[in-house]
Amino acid sequence: MPRFAANLSMMYAEHAFLDRFAAAAADEFTAVEYLFPYAYPAEQLRARLDAHGLRQVLFNAPPGDFDAGERGTASLPGREAEFRDGFARALGYAEVLNCPRVHVMAGLVPAGAGREERLAVYRDNLTWAADQAAGRGVDVLIEPINQRDMPGYLLSRQNDAHQIVAAVGAPNLKVQFDLYHCQISEGDVTVRLRADLPTGRVGHLQIAGVPDRHEPDSGELAIDYLLAVIDETGYEGWVGCEYRPAAGTSAGLGWMRRARR
Repeated sequence: MPRFAANLSMMYAEHAFLDRFAAAAADEFTAVEYLFPYAYPAEQLRARLDAHGLRQVLFNAPPGDFDAGERGTASLPGREAEFRDGFARALGYAEVLNCPRVHVMAGLVPAGAGREERLAVYRDNLTWAADQAAGRGVDVLIEPINQRDMPGYLLSRQNDAHQIVAAVGAPNLKVQFDLYHCQISEGDVTVRLRADLPTGRVGHLQIAGVPDRHEPDSGELAIDYLLAVIDETGYEGWVGCEYRPAAGTSAGLGWMRRARR
């Protein structure tokens, strides 16, 4: 059975953020992820993890001005120094939180901008980041994100992500495979899982229902079947539950109770 991590940015929204750790532990999660930790001192988050017996398995590097619509700086020409300062800050948090994965958001490509130039900046920044993270025992993750939810995002297809990982060639640069985004962007999720997980290039999985991003057993994905496929591949990493519960978080966890049986 896959190991599940509660995404505290989306789940348990009925609680204040710092109270979501206790709520996740009460529902028998043993790990958490979330978008960004930077609103809180790392030591305060570490205390919440320790108090509730939780592991931190993923968070994002600083994305630029998220509130203004930015979705990463890793591919933005002229902002390399900002990206590297932000990533260094992320590594500091990862050390305190004992978190082995940091997701780097690529950024948006404005209409008319040169995509190839941005890919070159992206690869250079990822090469640098992977080198910095290697000495800390941290994997750098890149995630294809669908164009419906995030129009203009640089990376939206699984093959493109795997090609970038192969081109950079760093063993700690990996793909974050979100089944929700994959289904919207290209479908064929079962085939992709069976092809990509055995390569060792996938460092993390995430799930949500399609098309509304509610519980993973809502909508068009057969999540019970897909979890069995993940088991079949021998994948031993974490599955992040990055979805917005349709009602109360705890009431919607029937899919996880079935998986655990």
